[in-house]
Amino acid sequence: MKHIITSAGAALEVWFVTGSQHLYGEETLKQVAEHSRQIAASLHEAAAIPVNVVFKPTVKTPDEIYQVCVDANTTKNCIGVITWMHTFSPAKMWIGGLKVLQKPLCHLHTQFNRDIPWGDIDMDFMNLNQSAHGDREYGFIMSRMRLRRKVVVGHWQDEQVVAGIASWVRAAAGWNDWQGARFVRFGDNMRQVAVTEGDKVEAELQFGYSVNTHGIGDLVKVINEVTDADVDKLCANYDEQYKLVASLKKGGDQHESLKDAARIELGLRYFLEQGNFKGFTDTFEDLHGMKQLPGIATQRLMADGYGFGGEGDWKTSALVRAMKVMGSGLQGGNSFMEDYTYHFEPGNNLVLGSHMLEICPSIADGKPSCEIHPLGIGGKADPVRLVFNVAAGPAINASVIDMGNRFRLLVNEVEAVAPLHDLPRLPVARVLWKPLPDMQTALAAWILAGGAHHTGYSQNLTAEHLEDFADIAKIEFVLIGKNTNLYQLKNELRWSEIAYK
Repeated sequence: MKHIITSAGAALEVWFVTGSQHLYGEETLKQVAEHSRQIAASLHEAAAIPVNVVFKPTVKTPDEIYQVCVDANTTKNCIGVITWMHTFSPAKMWIGGLKVLQKPLCHLHTQFNRDIPWGDIDMDFMNLNQSAHGDREYGFIMSRMRLRRKVVVGHWQDEQVVAGIASWVRAAAGWNDWQGARFVRFGDNMRQVAVTEGDKVEAELQFGYSVNTHGIGDLVKVINEVTDADVDKLCANYDEQYKLVASLKKGGDQHESLKDAARIELGLRYFLEQGNFKGFTDTFEDLHGMKQLPGIATQRLMADGYGFGGEGDWKTSALVRAMKVMGSGLQGGNSFMEDYTYHFEPGNNLVLGSHMLEICPSIADGKPSCEIHPLGIGGKADPVRLVFNVAAGPAINASVIDMGNRFRLLVNEVEAVAPLHDLPRLPVARVLWKPLPDMQTALAAWILAGGAHHTGYSQNLTAEHLEDFADIAKIEFVLIGKNTNLYQLKNELRWSEIAYK
């Protein structure tokens, strides 16, 4: 069973399309088809590729190419097309099809045989195995048409080749999930904040998802209709899943607060389900009628796959959702995150990432503790939240920024570390990381690139996944990683300004 399916339960698929022409005769075309079928079957069986890989008949004419591209567009569960030129396929034949293709495109530059058969190679073999220049002809027309696509090079049975295709497939799945997706804002953005704002109309044009606002009263009405029986059932679930502090247990002096939190979760979940929303935002400045801020509710909804962004940050909510889809089936989790404070110890610089309530337990190291503590902002009752540390290991932080004339996807590779000491008085989920290549370079680069203070944090995705995603979305991608040099990065940003004008 593949990891990623549609919300309706249909299996997602990518199509494997091979190009050739009639010049070589039927016998050669039969061999082309058989080789293509074997490659598609091998990719389909690869555990790393999380959707079905579907073989399509060899395309040999402009009409056949055009038709398979149109069919890909109109087949709902097809999320992308992998193309390969087994022989020479004159690229003018591809213009019509590539002009109309709306699905993500991956160009696999491979050949059926791994090695040259030194003692047996003849012109028949050469005529059949022409990928070395057939793919160059095809690559030219895509470059001439200025098409964004992923190019994966190497033998189709090589693990690195499969991994490169798998990265693109996951990015294509995230993109597919965005098409027609709905995100809801409860209230507006946090007042006077710049980076969480953005052009929602342009986002819908560029990304395919919509963002619309509902008043808090719409949500409060649903919360107030939740039954006591359902609240009690969810409270019992909290007790089973988490280390519930004594005061929140049944009979404890703060158990009513747990019930209030459960009622908020049930109401919020119902609202999202009824509206077919894939993510949401809220802000502590605009929660009139709610008894407490939605802490544990937001954390658990994120763990179930919903996107979230704090203080009205709809761009991060959508990004977190896409990252959760891309990471489906992989070990580790994805969460809303915020760079909160720094540790500037010489030789051991660290960032402490957290948020006042809303970090997803999918990234927790061990069983979270369910606690209640005062919150100095928001003017509400003490909110219930899950408190935990996050495991050490490689991770990324990603941010989508509206630059006015374009969207930018900024990624920083980081290395999460175990806490140096206990944090007994910090009542929130938290993670410590070392940003690559080093603290000074990474932080300066992030600020120069206009990176937001909110991010999507991932334990199971890499920069390659996000770069593939940016290419599919046709937006700018900026990477801060082990090889980042500030002089080079500043030039990159300057060149991008020219390129996107």
